[in-house]
Amino acid sequence: MKHSAVTLDDKFNTGLDRVYLTGTQALVRLPLLQRRRDLAAGLNTAGYVSGYRGSPLGQVDIQMWAARRHIEANHIVFRSGVNEELAATAIWGTQQVPLLREAKYDGVFAYWYGKGPGVDRSGDVFKHANYAGSARNGGVLLMAGDDHACKSSTIPHQSELAFVAAACPVLVPADVRDLLELGLHGWAMSRWSGRYIGFKTVADVVDSSASVAFDLAAFHVRTPEGPHPGANIRLPDLPLEQEARVFQVGLPAAQAYARANRLDRVVVDPPGARFGILAVGKSYHDTRQALAELGLGDGARAGIRILKLALAWPVDPEIVAYFAAGLDEIVVVEEKAPLVEQQLRDILYAHAVRPRILGKTDPAGAPLLKRHGDLSAAEIALALARRIERFADGESLRARVAFLTEQAAGLDRTPVTASRRPFFCSGCPHNTSTRVIDGSRALGGIGCHTLAVWMDRSTDTFSQMGGE
Repeated sequence: MKHSAVTLDDKFNTGLDRVYLTGTQALVRLPLLQRRRDLAAGLNTAGYVSGYRGSPLGQVDIQMWAARRHIEANHIVFRSGVNEELAATAIWGTQQVPLLREAKYDGVFAYWYGKGPGVDRSGDVFKHANYAGSARNGGVLLMAGDDHACKSSTIPHQSELAFVAAACPVLVPADVRDLLELGLHGWAMSRWSGRYIGFKTVADVVDSSASVAFDLAAFHVRTPEGPHPGANIRLPDLPLEQEARVFQVGLPAAQAYARANRLDRVVVDPPGARFGILAVGKSYHDTRQALAELGLGDGARAGIRILKLALAWPVDPEIVAYFAAGLDEIVVVEEKAPLVEQQLRDILYAHAVRPRILGKTDPAGAPLLKRHGDLSAAEIALALARRIERFADGESLRARVAFLTEQAAGLDRTPVTASRRPFFCSGCPHNTSTRVIDGSRALGGIGCHTLAVWMDRSTDTFSQMGGE
């Protein structure tokens, strides 16, 4: 059997159509792919990446430095930010390059990265930069790393709401391949709409790894019909004109781009479907797993229609109308706040005949899919079963529900016999430096010294990052 040569640098070779890589490494490969696309289109562009590390995006800088020779050879600059806000300000500056007479490039495609708290602290920059607009041959992705389960954070985050407040369209990748495909579409959407594109990531996507087949030659951007909306950055630019351009031109252009390129897809569509599931990001794969655990396969035999949503805000009304046609009930599966669920109700409210829309609660107002923590496939399965049985009841389904219910109850009954609180690493200087002088009190901040709060020493509480 003949084997081709394999190296650790293959993941950064844009000439290969299949590579094995982690989600973080996909974020390094992404600008390399964009540079190659632009060169093929006759554009002399450069790339710029800046941000501040934090789980699940805590390895971006390490992987960027490891791939330095690849990114520098492709005219991509990586600068780790002093903090998230200043990094975002530098990203804003990249979109002003085409406005300069001495510009060496046709445009600069860029992405910012940061954990949820970094999104919060950068909100003012995001709003100013997004209102100003992206460059026609540039484009910006704002990559937020959210920790839904609060495994390495002080509070859980959901960054979509912050992006909505800054009027940034939001894309939500579901897996490692989506990081590449939606990333390229995100830059193209940014160029077309003139907006900065929020890009929601979670640990289940970024920290996973996969063998990804992605043929760049087969990747095409479909231009929406009509003239270019012309919503990109310009000088001079008055604030009220910026605001009008964002809402009257930019956001509709983002929806039109998503529609033309089928970013939102009905992936299961059996004839005569009456029950629909709309799933977003990570929850899409969890939903498919939930259906499998219920013994329903992909859901087609049970008459279930499934919409995989990529553009979480603003949701495209046309794909929603197509998806909802003929359905009696829709369950929206999304983690945290019901951002998509509320949009769905708003879009379908004017329809004379519209399906029942459920998500966080059932028709009686009782909890259906929780809005705190993260959602597991098992939790989704039990929630969906309560609704599916009206449309696809059967002995097999009831048996699977009984099994999953007993399994969940067994986990709840399992006693916790030991617990291990995080402690300082062996030899860590914080172990000594956080010991407080007798008679004194201390307050902590975000970092290793937060651990002292639950240790036997006089550190009472902590503040937000930078507030200590």
